[in-house]
Amino acid sequence: MNKYFDLGKKLNVDSINKILVENKKLRLLNSTEKKIIKSRSFLENKISDSSDKIYGVNTGFGSLCDTEISKKDINKLQENLILSHACGTGDLVPKHIAKLMLLLKINSLCLGFSGVRLSLIKHLIKFYNYDLIPVVYEQGSLGASGDLAPLAHMCLPLLGKGKFYTGTGAKESTKILKKKNIKNFKLSYKEGLALLNGTQFMLSFSIWSILQSIKLNYLFDQIASISIEAFSCRVEPFSKLISSVRPHQGHLETINNVFTFLKGSSIHNHNSDYVQDPYSFRCIPQVHGATKDVVNYFKKIVDIEINSVTDNPIVFENEKEIISGGNFHGQPLAMGMDYLAIAMSELGNISERRVFNLISGKRNLPKYLIQNSGLNSGMMITQYTAASIVSQNKQYCTPSSVDSIVSSNGQEDHVSMGANSALKLFKVINNTKTLLSIELLNAAQAFDLTDKKGSKNIRLFLKKYREYVPFLKSDSEMSRYIFKGIDFLMKF
Repeated sequence: MNKYFDLGKKLNVDSINKILVENKKLRLLNSTEKKIIKSRSFLENKISDSSDKIYGVNTGFGSLCDTEISKKDINKLQENLILSHACGTGDLVPKHIAKLMLLLKINSLCLGFSGVRLSLIKHLIKFYNYDLIPVVYEQGSLGASGDLAPLAHMCLPLLGKGKFYTGTGAKESTKILKKKNIKNFKLSYKEGLALLNGTQFMLSFSIWSILQSIKLNYLFDQIASISIEAFSCRVEPFSKLISSVRPHQGHLETINNVFTFLKGSSIHNHNSDYVQDPYSFRCIPQVHGATKDVVNYFKKIVDIEINSVTDNPIVFENEKEIISGGNFHGQPLAMGMDYLAIAMSELGNISERRVFNLISGKRNLPKYLIQNSGLNSGMMITQYTAASIVSQNKQYCTPSSVDSIVSSNGQEDHVSMGANSALKLFKVINNTKTLLSIELLNAAQAFDLTDKKGSKNIRLFLKKYREYVPFLKSDSEMSRYIFKGIDFLMKF
């Protein structure tokens, strides 16, 4: 197995996942190095041969764009930019998200349109390959003009400032860099701006969210299949005849998953006493499928963004142009993340309804899925917990992308608020993991209370689950089983 990823090759969500899972290190292709050098050479010649104002190179930033900076100060300008914009607050971003940010920033600079020196990129690669991941804070980005504050914190260790994640928490970068014999980097013109302009904060959360969403979608189909068995549901709603007259891709994928999980189950042969099942069972293909379609839609947007230049200004060496534009604006990601948050929350919404039905004492199942109910409350409060999380998710689904606040003295008068979209989506997905665990807890309990043998797939799945969570004969502390269920599902 090749332990390196060659920078310069096209990336997508799947290949990034492979880089992370296989813990690949980064290296530069010769062709990539040449593109970077050519871009920088053009910028250097432009600066030396012309007195033209180039935004962020020999001018101030934001509303200070008309303020000219002397040649003797243009390098200092870049360092000042990093320091002044390191204004993040709130909780630390998880290390795996910050690592993604670093990877994506390196990849973006390697496209050869940012005008930075090769030495800067090599310095960042050294950070990545040594697992020196800079500490980043959640709050501070408006999702336009680049993810300024988060990216500034990511870049502080270049200057010998800021912190790195360690196994025991965040530690000042100075001592760690000295131990690794890594010297501080001296920024040159355009480089601070190239580092801070970009959507890598939003994009990192987007990639993580897509990967989690794909896994959760699959698991929701699997756990819903256990609920279908336990609740003695009909299988006709999962017929391909129904999907054939409304052939959404997500619908088709859902019924294929459900039929795979239920293969060999007696449920295909029994004559149900119930003419119809509640929507939370009967409409699984339509609801789960719609979420899958949203994930696939957003994945296409993210795949484009991964290989895009979100810097400003952009250096077009071949065309001999340096153009200031708005590729840093996070609207495509912001809207997509808001959409995905809504889609993932719906998986939790319908899951909580299935839990409600399972504990209701219907279809020969005991109330609250416990023997001797009354003395025992059984699964009663698991539904309360699910309901509270579902309600919280609905609040998180208020779109951030419809909001905007004017900044930089009116120069930056429309922003995406995509960073807030990212943080909301992060919470929705983690909440959805809990809801999935709650349904599994109830579905497994209900299944074991029936006389059904179930499909081989379901029996094997539940056998592994029972190594984490036992069948409950009497009341017990429920939260620990929910947490154990999350642990099981994330490892599965």
